[in-house]
Amino acid sequence: MDKNPSEGLPLPQRYGAIITIVIGLSMAVLDGAIANVALPTIATDLNASPAASIWVVNAYQIAIVISLLSLSFLGDMFGYRRIYKAGLVVFTITSLVCALSHSLEMLTLARVAQGLGGAALMSVNTALIRLIYPQRHLGRGMGVNSFVVAVSSAAGPTIAAAILSVASWQWLFLINVPLGIISLILAMRFLPANNARSQASRFDLPSAVMNALTFGLLITALSSFAQGQSLRLVLAEVVVMLIVGFFFVRRQLRLPVPLLPVDLLRIPLFSLSICTSICSFCAQMLAMVSLPFFLQTVIGRSEVETGLLLTPWPLATMVMAPLAGYLIEKVHAGFLGALGLLVMACGLFALAMLPAAPADWDIVWRMALCGAGFGLFQSPNNHTIILSAPRNRSGGASGMLGTARLLGQSSGAALVALLFNLAGEHGTHVSLLLAGTLAVVAAVVSGLRVTQPRTEA
Repeated sequence: MDKNPSEGLPLPQRYGAIITIVIGLSMAVLDGAIANVALPTIATDLNASPAASIWVVNAYQIAIVISLLSLSFLGDMFGYRRIYKAGLVVFTITSLVCALSHSLEMLTLARVAQGLGGAALMSVNTALIRLIYPQRHLGRGMGVNSFVVAVSSAAGPTIAAAILSVASWQWLFLINVPLGIISLILAMRFLPANNARSQASRFDLPSAVMNALTFGLLITALSSFAQGQSLRLVLAEVVVMLIVGFFFVRRQLRLPVPLLPVDLLRIPLFSLSICTSICSFCAQMLAMVSLPFFLQTVIGRSEVETGLLLTPWPLATMVMAPLAGYLIEKVHAGFLGALGLLVMACGLFALAMLPAAPADWDIVWRMALCGAGFGLFQSPNNHTIILSAPRNRSGGASGMLGTARLLGQSSGAALVALLFNLAGEHGTHVSLLLAGTLAVVAAVVSGLRVTQPRTEA
């Protein structure tokens, strides 16, 4: 008789499986930010212009966004472990190719392929956590997931600086090779199998192409806008994105198991949780992208001091995310999420009201407040997104979770560019006020979830 899938893995195997997830996810998230610090060196080394070298970062992000939902759909069809192992193989090999690249074109193409491997890891990691942990302890697994994403996102520049202080930029990518091999060995031994193919599912290639065009054009338009490119070009990208997006959504509404999970978005608990996720990551990026300008240009802190002053946010998230994962077993996610977002909003408004010449402590406690609220919100929210979807659609839910994060982060970065253009030297102040407002809106939306039942779909 088959084991009940809601019982999770036995303890020794569970630890091995979660270590596999932690290594793979941290590599995939880290590589989104780790190359930023080395861009000037890479541009010089490969005889490229600074503007062209930005594609080393953009190529990776766009590849993830355009393939995340397609890969999560394939996870539902063929098994999450298979997609995860394939992602590890692709990510490890392409990391080696990145390190061996001798031209910007070769490096950019390798980063596209690496992004596809990273997307495979991100697309099914939370679906795998649902198989790894017993349902009653799923919140703890989501706490680990939130912890890894928060730390990897924030620690990228610090880790990059540490590697570059002792080695060349190629080692930013070479470091992934031994880690990828270790993670693959662990994956083959410990990750749980789920080979149940949905009877109604069939991979729809036109949907995959339209998905790639819609999300690719959206992220490209946001990046073009943030980099101050021609407004005509940005508008053209937006118009094409809206046209393709219209036909994409219309096609999804007709499919029994859609690539874009519009069937899941009809579940109120799921759609409310996705909205709060986009708002929270947008608010986080508004603060994290705008604050360095204030710290360095207005109050004269060095780059190292700025990095240290931003660190309390991820540190507080590290502490709160696992704690929130335990609390979800006792407290409704809607209430926990609303409380966390209100704490985050208080921190953001407090940052907006910093004195003209703040002491380090004035900045540190405000950053810690933001991070604590963010951590308290993220774990329960991720838990709700995964658990509110039917078990055979865990891949689609996992893909939407990752897509919501990337859309929120990209929108936040683009909004900072807009606000700096409109408000000039007051750009950081306005960005923080907008971030606080978004957090309050998200708290209200999260509070609406309290009326929804906590049971699994």
